[in-house]
Amino acid sequence: MGSSCGRVCWKWRSPLRRLAGFSRLLSTAALAPQICVVGSGPAGFYTTQHLLKHHRLARVDIYEKLPVPFGLVRFGVAPDHPEVKNVINSFTQTAHSDRCSYYGNVTIGKDVTVKELQQAYHAVVLSYGAEDNRILGIPGENLSGVYSARAFVGWYNGLPENRDLKPDLSSETAVVLGQGNVALDVARVLLSPLDILRKTDITEGSLAAIACSKVKRVWLVGRRGPLQVAFTIKELREMINLPGTRPLLAPADFTGLGDVIKDVPRPRKRLTELMVKSALEKPGEKEAGRWASATKEWGLKFQRSPLEVLSAADGKQARGIRIAVTRLEGSGESARAVPTGEVEELECGLILSSIGYRSLPLDSAIPFDPKLGIIPNSLGRVQGEPGLYCSGWVKRGPTGVIITTMNDSFDTAQSVLEDLQTGVLNLSSSKEGFKSVRSILHSRGVHPVTFSDWEKIDAAEVARGKLAGKPREKIVDPQEMLQLISH
Repeated sequence: MGSSCGRVCWKWRSPLRRLAGFSRLLSTAALAPQICVVGSGPAGFYTTQHLLKHHRLARVDIYEKLPVPFGLVRFGVAPDHPEVKNVINSFTQTAHSDRCSYYGNVTIGKDVTVKELQQAYHAVVLSYGAEDNRILGIPGENLSGVYSARAFVGWYNGLPENRDLKPDLSSETAVVLGQGNVALDVARVLLSPLDILRKTDITEGSLAAIACSKVKRVWLVGRRGPLQVAFTIKELREMINLPGTRPLLAPADFTGLGDVIKDVPRPRKRLTELMVKSALEKPGEKEAGRWASATKEWGLKFQRSPLEVLSAADGKQARGIRIAVTRLEGSGESARAVPTGEVEELECGLILSSIGYRSLPLDSAIPFDPKLGIIPNSLGRVQGEPGLYCSGWVKRGPTGVIITTMNDSFDTAQSVLEDLQTGVLNLSSSKEGFKSVRSILHSRGVHPVTFSDWEKIDAAEVARGKLAGKPREKIVDPQEMLQLISH
């Protein structure tokens, strides 16, 4: 009996012992997911943060085509909004984690393919943002003096691809097509006193060009009405209070809006109330004095849609823009602008198109919807591609602010974590991660930039900035960055 019980007990315990040993084995090597994130902007870093926080074994490698990280936080946020760039501190903490590595100067789709990444990692998350802009699709769009707001923002923020833009600022009137926050950023930078800009991290070259600018008036033109503007109250308030400028808001555009906005959501209501107040109410003594002495001005033109950029006599330079007067069908956010048949012309030598950003396909092997400009996905899982995910603008389109991207990226990271938990992602096959990618890059003559390399570039920029009395002087040439770290 005793021996029999012993045998039974032994048979009963043995699988548990074997299972315990197997679990220990899995919990170390095989259960450490190797994950790679493509893109080091907010979407890439927030996705990484969530993965590292909620999976204690996950390793995340972040790839970036530029030597320097942080995407639109570095290259999109206006120079006079340093507080928005504070998220860089949190991203830097993430990059310092011993389970996170950064590899800059690596172009995915060229230096290494997405398929090669998929062979090296258990999961690949595409978070590379929107690196192009929507085009107007009107005659004259390619004339000299017409630029995308995206390129203009890249120019004053030191984005390497835009460093040689040399925008023509010799015209007194500029027109910005679009009424979102980027449009207001562009208008504000064009009209800001130099004393304000000098204390920011705006690039040396663009500051010098703006110092010689002749632009005195900026019109922000939108297809729809005051109730459909896309900018937020903070940006509008900054424009209204911008030293040396006065707003040009036509009272007729705002008359009667008080009743209409009673039932609209609070943010929209407060925004509209501020526009109504500025347009219809008599300014206070202080404001009146400031506006009277202003040498620059800006205004909003509603229900106007661009038809054609008009050329000067030389056929090369923009001299104005022809716009269609529209009327609105429907109301609220869903209102549509329909041409009335009436046409106007606006004289200007500088036209900036701020009608939205656009994502591009990264690799021909990856699904992409060119019409929507996104990777087709369900909760961040790329359709038909197990183990491939997306987050940020390439997932949902180029809308929202940094907090929108944060939530969106956390959602994608959660999908990855769920797939790890349910076994959709197979961890039994070990993946080498960067080890196998490094040999591919080496064979192709590509030298990745590490986060400590970036910190050398960062220190050099901050030191140069200190000499000029600004937070940093951005290095705009990637070759100079690489020389600095002896690549």
